[in-house]
Amino acid sequence: MSTPILGIIGTGMVGTGIARRAVDAGLTVVLSNSRGPESLAALVTELDTRAGAAERAGVAERVRAATPAETARVADLVVVAVPLTALDRLPRAELTGKTVIDPMNYVVYPGSNVPELDRNELTSSEFAQRHLTGARVVKAFHSIGPKHLLDLFRPAGAADRTALPISGDDAAAKREVTELLDVLGFDAVDLGTLADSWRSEPNTPLYALPYVGEPPAGLSVPDFVAWVQAAPGVPVPAARVRELAAATVRGPAGFRM
Repeated sequence: MSTPILGIIGTGMVGTGIARRAVDAGLTVVLSNSRGPESLAALVTELDTRAGAAERAGVAERVRAATPAETARVADLVVVAVPLTALDRLPRAELTGKTVIDPMNYVVYPGSNVPELDRNELTSSEFAQRHLTGARVVKAFHSIGPKHLLDLFRPAGAADRTALPISGDDAAAKREVTELLDVLGFDAVDLGTLADSWRSEPNTPLYALPYVGEPPAGLSVPDFVAWVQAAPGVPVPAARVRELAAATVRGPAGFRM
């Protein structure tokens, strides 16, 4: 793929982690959040420094902040890294026709549950696609921590290259995301449609743990999350991703805090 402009809406841990890896890989990144471009000045400075003066030569604004609507307009692919409860606040008109990468997971806090997801009538990505009717949603980056994107990237063909699962209803959009992952240093394993994306959601063998190993016993949920976020990355080849996906049995949806 020619070097795309990657838009990122949402600059929490996930969005920021993807931005760091994308900048390191030479992509142009446009960032946005609900607080406005001015709130991203420090992050833009950090990412611009990561890009390096030599790499930036001749490239205008390798990293910049914008509004979510502008990010959606100018980007070739858009990562939407926001809570599922914020989907209604996204610039849906500007996302129409775009490939939207969904790293969101159903995290259940008091008062945040979604009945259709609790009943397994939809996956969280089908729920996102329902809100973003004109976009082409592809589930990706949801099963690996932001630290591990920086730990585990490898060049194409490396024996220890890690693979990430993706799911989507649009074949062309999945090809775009597969090519993006390759640029970022990862292989992709296509698990099927958005309806199949439960195979790599929370509460499945493909979620998080393959990329970090087994946690210590007896951790509380907050301590487990902290351990996963800090643990060293473990390479996971494509064959292992396929094996875990094929063996997965659907259980309760969501990660409950």
